[in-house]
Amino acid sequence: MARKRFVVVGLGNFGSGVAETLNNEGHEVVAVDFNERNVDRMGATLDRAVVGDGTSREVLERAGGKGADAAVVSVGDDITASILASLALKDIGIPQLYVKVISFEHARVMEKQGVTETIFPERDSAIALGHRLSSSGLINYVRFSGNFSIQEMGVPDMWEGRTLRELDLRLNHHIQVIAVHDMLLDEVIPVPDPDRQLTASDTLIVSGKEKDLARLMKR
Repeated sequence: MARKRFVVVGLGNFGSGVAETLNNEGHEVVAVDFNERNVDRMGATLDRAVVGDGTSREVLERAGGKGADAAVVSVGDDITASILASLALKDIGIPQLYVKVISFEHARVMEKQGVTETIFPERDSAIALGHRLSSSGLINYVRFSGNFSIQEMGVPDMWEGRTLRELDLRLNHHIQVIAVHDMLLDEVIPVPDPDRQLTASDTLIVSGKEKDLARLMKR
């Protein structure tokens, strides 16, 4: 995997989490934050962490942001700073912008600015938790655009000892099994053998329309 360069504006919980993950994946990360303590906390981890105004084109350029592959904007509740930081990042030629938002109105404003994607962590977490609470068999949930999602579910009792070929979930339930997680061995099988018998220690990572997945969970 080619090493990429990313700019992260704002080193709160969300921004620092993204920055640390990108760094652990072997990418170069340039971070800018007003708060000196945030910068000190992450400075030893990242390639470069700078105390400064992330809405300033000059600060971003001096930090090494020009020519980066993508940027993440996470400036807390300051919508104005979010807008200005995005504009400054565009001005220095960063092609992909991912912006943390705090409301639907904030998301609409950023989408009109032409950012690549808006992320609403609190709402996404709340939706995922709601789905998990309402479906006892649901372990993890990731929603994509429209009505499509990927979910991790336990193997129902009636499926134990049966194979994916026998169950034919794509035909019978309109969902696709994209991986099997053997919890006992803590091993993820990304291309599961259709003739392997499912066990109680397996979980299934499935994709499909939310209505089809919800119907399956209720069975």
